Amino acid sequence: MTTLASPKNDGRRRPLSRPFNWRRAIALTLLALAVAVSILPFYWVLRTALSSNGSLAANSANLLPADFNLGAFKRVFGLQSASEAIAEGGSGASINFWQYLWNSLLFSGITTACAVFFSSMAAYAFSRLRWKGRDAVFSLFLATMLVPPIFTALPNFLLIKNLGLLNSMLGLVLPYLFMTPFAIFFMRQFFLNMSREVEEAAMLDGAKHWRIFFQIIMPNAAAPIATLALLTFMGQWNEYFWPLLVGTSEESRVLTVGLGVFKSQSPQGAPDWSGLMAATLVSATPVLILFAIFGKRIVNSIGFNGTK
Repeated sequence: MTTLASPKNDGRRRPLSRPFNWRRAIALTLLALAVAVSILPFYWVLRTALSSNGSLAANSANLLPADFNLGAFKRVFGLQSASEAIAEGGSGASINFWQYLWNSLLFSGITTACAVFFSSMAAYAFSRLRWKGRDAVFSLFLATMLVPPIFTALPNFLLIKNLGLLNSMLGLVLPYLFMTPFAIFFMRQFFLNMSREVEEAAMLDGAKHWRIFFQIIMPNAAAPIATLALLTFMGQWNEYFWPLLVGTSEESRVLTVGLGVFKSQSPQGAPDWSGLMAATLVSATPVLILFAIFGKRIVNSIGFNGTK
């Protein structure tokens, strides 16, 4: 009588099947829903921009573009006449997109460069220099963050008007040109965590504060500076109320104001939604490009590590 040989135990453990993790499944489901909710508005803007304006009302619930065409982007870039736009269901309104885009780049770029530079200098004075009443002055300066911007809009407008700077780029950038409390607070927190050893060694070698600031402090603060620059640029790029007050002419109008004017210009009675969404999509491209370039620096600077 033959017996079946039992399988030999080679010392290896068989992998055990893991029990289903309900918490992980629920977390992934909620994460997927959050991503979908975040992406849906951007997709809807793209879907509207790729649709014919005359077909949007009849296909308002359709997730795909209604009567797919690129006419909206042609209208934004000035490649389509008013008669052609009306034939495709557009309003016939025009938008000087390239002029508005250039004005927005100038407005955001100038204010970002100046605000970051001067705010870094002020943050250096509040964090690295010792002088009487430093903390009290900083607390008083920081308290200005509690003042709503609408309260300072009228005095700033009267000042710009009396200086004769309405409808000029200088009038647009002047209130944002030097520093903001948030930018100073942001940079000061990083400067406080930086080691003083290199700075003290430079002082022993005869270096003055200007040299220390430009050759030691600023190079080690590249990540926070990039983060602050991107946040400032995004804020200025989306600014609407102040450019609406000061820049009313075609030569000084920024993109956000231009999009509002484009929406209100409706010779046929209905806004050109496809053209407006196409212009909105194109206007958001510079910010998306900057975020893609400096996104890693932003993540690295969250820890506010002051060593290099």
